[in-house]
Amino acid sequence: MDYMDNIRNKLALLPDLPGCYLMKNQEGTIIYVGKAKVLKNRVRSYFTGSHNGKTQRLVANIVDFEYIVTSSNMEALILECNLIKKHMPRYNVLLKDDKTFPYLKITNEAHPRLEVTRRVLKDKAKYFGPYPNSYAAQQTKKLLDRMYPLRKCGVMPKEVCLYYHMGQCLAPCEKEVPKSAYEEIIQNISSFLGGGHDAVKKDLQKKMQEAAEELYFERAKELRDQIQHIDAVMEKQKINTADTKDRDVFGYAVDKGWMCVQILYMRQGKMIQRHSSAFPFYGEAYSDFMSYVTQYYSDNPALPQEILLPDMASAGMLPPEAGSAAGQGSGGPEAVGMPSGQALMAALGAEDESEAGEELREVEAAGQVLAADEAVQGQAEQEAAAEGTVDAAGGAAALQEWLGIKVLVPQRGLKKQMIGMACQNSRVALNEKFRLIERDEERTSGAASSLGQSLGLDSLNRIEAFDNSNIQGANPVSAMVVFIDGKPARKEYRKYKVRTVQGPDDYETMREVIRRRYERVLKENLPQPDLIVVDGGKGQISSAIDILQNELGLFIPVCGLVKDDKHRTAQLLVGDSAEPVSLARDSQEFYLLQRIQDEVHRFAITFHREQRGKSMVTSKLDSIPGIGDKRRKLLLKHFGSLKKIKEASIEDFKVLSIGEKLAGQILEALKDEEPSI
Repeated sequence: MDYMDNIRNKLALLPDLPGCYLMKNQEGTIIYVGKAKVLKNRVRSYFTGSHNGKTQRLVANIVDFEYIVTSSNMEALILECNLIKKHMPRYNVLLKDDKTFPYLKITNEAHPRLEVTRRVLKDKAKYFGPYPNSYAAQQTKKLLDRMYPLRKCGVMPKEVCLYYHMGQCLAPCEKEVPKSAYEEIIQNISSFLGGGHDAVKKDLQKKMQEAAEELYFERAKELRDQIQHIDAVMEKQKINTADTKDRDVFGYAVDKGWMCVQILYMRQGKMIQRHSSAFPFYGEAYSDFMSYVTQYYSDNPALPQEILLPDMASAGMLPPEAGSAAGQGSGGPEAVGMPSGQALMAALGAEDESEAGEELREVEAAGQVLAADEAVQGQAEQEAAAEGTVDAAGGAAALQEWLGIKVLVPQRGLKKQMIGMACQNSRVALNEKFRLIERDEERTSGAASSLGQSLGLDSLNRIEAFDNSNIQGANPVSAMVVFIDGKPARKEYRKYKVRTVQGPDDYETMREVIRRRYERVLKENLPQPDLIVVDGGKGQISSAIDILQNELGLFIPVCGLVKDDKHRTAQLLVGDSAEPVSLARDSQEFYLLQRIQDEVHRFAITFHREQRGKSMVTSKLDSIPGIGDKRRKLLLKHFGSLKKIKEASIEDFKVLSIGEKLAGQILEALKDEEPSI
């Protein structure tokens, strides 16, 4: 193949230098970006030897590549991050939304505000975070709003608002607030968010006691409530270290082509939050992990004092049962590098790091590798060097040089145990994800297969379900939903306005809709269902079978779902004779039928309400002399609804070339009407 000759020629010319490479597909689209200590070794490794399934899928799509040489690993790390953000390659680990993580922000204004934001700007504001989710950020802001009276309104009002009367605003709209007052508040908030809430809590407790002694019980109650709010927001801060450093602790695990990264946020020596991300990966595990870390910090203004990264041997595909088995042996949990819960808590609660056991030895970002103590780590780094990938120490060194903060790869002691906890959480999260996938399979394709067996069908991949809706024959509609392998295929849902049926005739409505649907299936050669489900009993089933077999020559199994007096799925009937099929009420097959019936009913009812609302609007406007079809559409397009037309003034109609007389007639006609939409 021509493109393979081109690749071979390029491989022969690759330099022994660090840099980034860009893999392209047949359309010239960049599908993967990677970095390497030695471009020649790393890029060649994609086209030689064997790979796992996911990497094979990537390699199968590569028809060309480019590379960019850099002067150091750090430059390669930064360049890779920028290229991924620019090209968003399909096979890269992506932080798909740079605004995923919310921050708390104290604005840089004359009268500053505290707000939650996902946009990080260079605006001299103070940013705190990131928080793992919006709820955590909002709860913390809610607490701080109660404690510190910063401005709440976006635009300065003309008079004091409710927040001032609640003691949550200094009212800069009405009186001069000295800069020193704001500086004190900002200092207190910064201290609190930096982990100094214990000191704030003690200060509040002191003020509460003083207020109680002076018989200011309302003030004492307010202070007590603030203390309780602090306890509620900070109740998860159970794990402490002896020092008061801010740290981000990373761990990851890989299995079945997926990677899970866990970040433990340690602030002022306390673990306050964690964040978990799971995603498929296609490249080399540690390189893709480092790519994730680099992207994470590329727009993060709230850097910790220290980052802890796992080594290349800490996050292998070790199943949890292996860890528990190792824990039962003589070596205990430390035999596999994983601390037990009690041992970790005891170590983390020690008053002095020396009390936690061995002296902490760390691989500093300068590249001090304790290979003699960690044979597995040394072997992993040798393999990385052979392939030209970034090893743990090299990646940490590049990250430290770029961010300007301490980046460590701990080898033993308390910090190693913290890494172990993050990796263990990653493995647990991955296992949970796979169990959820298995459970979903059991509820969907597994339930469909079991239902097919109960009905005597060889396969049951595609189910089409129908339901009718009308009110005393008015605005009759029908709807169809499609389930493929037990899952809704919403793009294939269809709505039907009933054309030929007059009055509330459910059987004839079913006949019309079945005829229209499967005439089209035959004409356009669309996929036929393995089972048709109708909402109703023998009459609806017989109507559907009559059209299918006698008019269209289709012999598709038809079943009906009968509801009880509480409008819940009660029984499954099959065939023209409507024989009941016995299904356990707690079986996955029965739950699948319930989901199908609920979904088609929801879809039909929603469509019917839309049609009923439109017909009511049409009839009300059409009853007004001088309003024809064209003007009615013009009015609805301009105002949006009957309610808006009713609330309009005569002047508002002039832009539609409607005079005062007709405008008055419209408003008079709608005056006593209750708008339906």
